[in-house]
Amino acid sequence: MGEFKNRITVSIYDQHYTIIGEDEPSHIRYVAGLVDSRIREISRYNSGLDTSRKAVLTAVNIMDDYVKLQEKYEELLAKYDSEGQGSAHD
Repeated sequence: MGEFKNRITVSIYDQHYTIIGEDEPSHIRYVAGLVDSRIREISRYNSGLDTSRKAVLTAVNIMDDYVKLQEKYEELLAKYDSEGQGSAHD
């Protein structure tokens, strides 16, 4: 595992978080901005929920998107392989 070299403070849903990681600061800010946008979107439709529940609902929604993308990726790899166009992939 590499050395953590970047320490970035980001704001998500009006809370400040310090994130330490190897990724470029611009990438960390971009990802934090996506999370902030998603939790605000969830909040518009679920204003009665407390912040913790909004955060969990946001995490569930993001993971749902991730799983669907992963499944689509696997389908595309299988199609690619079945057409004889690929053999080795990660």
